[in-house]
Amino acid sequence: MISKDNENTNKIKKITFIFILILLCLVILLFSVFDTINSYRRLPTLNSKIEETAIRGDIISADNFKITRSTKIYKAVIDTRHLNIHTKDLFIKLFSIYSNMSIKKLRKKINKSLLKPGNLVLTYNIDSKTAKNLKELSFKLRRLGVFKYRKVKGGKILLSLNIIETGERRLHSYGDSLSPVIGRTEKVKTSGHKIKLHGRKGLERKYNVLLNNKKDGVLSGSRDILSYISFDRKSTIKKRVDGANLILNIPLTLQKDIEMILDIYKKKLSADEIIVAVMESSSGKILSLASSNRFNPQRIKQKDISFFNVNAIEYQFEPGSVIKPITMALLLDKNKVRKNELIFAHNRAQQRNGKNNFKKGRIKIGKYYIKDDHVFKKHYLSLDDIIIHSSNIGILKLAQRLKATEMHAGFKKFGFEQKTGIDLPYERKGKLPKIWQLAVGEKKKRDNVYKATMSYGQGMTSTFIQLLKAYSVFDNNGLAIKPKILSYFSIDDNKYKIEQDSPKRIVSKKTANEIKRMLIKTVNKGTGRTAHIDGLIIGGKTGTAQIAGRGAYLKKYISSFFGFVNDKHNKYTIGVTVINPISTGKYWYYHYAASSAAPVFKEIVQTLVKLNYLKPKQDIIKK
Repeated sequence: MISKDNENTNKIKKITFIFILILLCLVILLFSVFDTINSYRRLPTLNSKIEETAIRGDIISADNFKITRSTKIYKAVIDTRHLNIHTKDLFIKLFSIYSNMSIKKLRKKINKSLLKPGNLVLTYNIDSKTAKNLKELSFKLRRLGVFKYRKVKGGKILLSLNIIETGERRLHSYGDSLSPVIGRTEKVKTSGHKIKLHGRKGLERKYNVLLNNKKDGVLSGSRDILSYISFDRKSTIKKRVDGANLILNIPLTLQKDIEMILDIYKKKLSADEIIVAVMESSSGKILSLASSNRFNPQRIKQKDISFFNVNAIEYQFEPGSVIKPITMALLLDKNKVRKNELIFAHNRAQQRNGKNNFKKGRIKIGKYYIKDDHVFKKHYLSLDDIIIHSSNIGILKLAQRLKATEMHAGFKKFGFEQKTGIDLPYERKGKLPKIWQLAVGEKKKRDNVYKATMSYGQGMTSTFIQLLKAYSVFDNNGLAIKPKILSYFSIDDNKYKIEQDSPKRIVSKKTANEIKRMLIKTVNKGTGRTAHIDGLIIGGKTGTAQIAGRGAYLKKYISSFFGFVNDKHNKYTIGVTVINPISTGKYWYYHYAASSAAPVFKEIVQTLVKLNYLKPKQDIIKK
């Protein structure tokens, strides 16, 4: 009996020992597996979260061309301590193929880094498509053993090719077209060391908040073998919303044709700059705002810096004779002139061979003599003559009928010394003489020099866009409308229309139509004849003014032609300003607007016809 008990006891001890041994082995195995997972393999977690960074919105032309857009950029990084020296050449060849980076440049970078191993940025300039391909390459490189494990405290790690998003960059698909209106951006680093874009000039600055009105997306879920997120019911998706897209009133096709014209004429006229705008007279839509001085925002050179400004709204100058129709409109609206009256023009006639030989008229205002630019073969001028043939004496004598306060208020009503409200930053206002300056001597002497010179565009400054808006009044029944470049913006495929201000009454419809008639007659019979085209209603006024500098007038000129062109269904106000055309030598006469700005105006109209914005009719009668 005792022997059997001992035998059973021994069996129990053996079984217990074997059980403890098995349990110990199992514990060791589990510990080993756990340690391998956490210390050696460093496998990613089963769940993952990816933030998708939104980008700045696009700027799109009226004819649906993306003028400027943003794209994400990435950098490629490796740790050369993990690069297997035996497979280095394989890595260089494969990376070169995927990234389009030269083998020579790549090898030089890696060899230099191997002298002091560590993190190495191979390139900062990777687009989205290349980044996706390089991420797949990274997985393949690990399987090929191109990168090796490295011992660290607590185990081993393996770092392969890493593709990191660094921000965005701006692309300008059509080079310098529509600059500087589009403007430019500058790079700003965020707290996360990513590159963000901020507008510095032009539309990029004006609508910077809208363009950057974006929301990052978030993707979360379980990983697959390629480290991509596998979507299921437990996954969460927050859609990325990029910044607003701006859709302009300006068609790129028209803009580029006009820019080509300006490039030709800038060279022909040896001008510092030529500025052109085309605006729908009744809606204020800007169909073109062009300059001969442009720059490519992606390849800015030192000489381009002076082209950053939009001189159509920032450059202030004495407008010259293009102001005369505005002065006449104030007189007509105040009933200060009679339609059929005649004005003595102070023309001087000398008898030669029994005939009158007329010389340019001149009149003394204060201590100054003011002359006409043209010889009139008659002593008296009608209201039409004063505008059609641009008489300084005629308009200044009529202007004396206005009170200084009336003239000042009238010019301000037309928009001078005020911003037009066009959607561009840094708009200037120009300058009118102060009322007290206009009133000097008014009680003592009616013919005030300030009031007189202001009547034909001297002693004041304006901007190009102010003149364009003012002239649209004559083609819009006496109403002024704010010029507008942006048509609407869209966010996540939802469209938001830009509300236009209500038109503002400047002069009566009767006054506007009377000035319009005079301007049409100016093109048909007067100083604007070089702008005439059969089959279209065209009116406008030339203006040539000297550029002031250092308290005196320089031998430099600004030549302008502002007017309108209409067919049966369309009405456009067009402005052309030529800054400092050649005024010496064989082509000395180019500084006159009739020989510089008016021919450019005509070319613009012909372009509008060619692109079907206008349809000439042969039955339109010259008025």
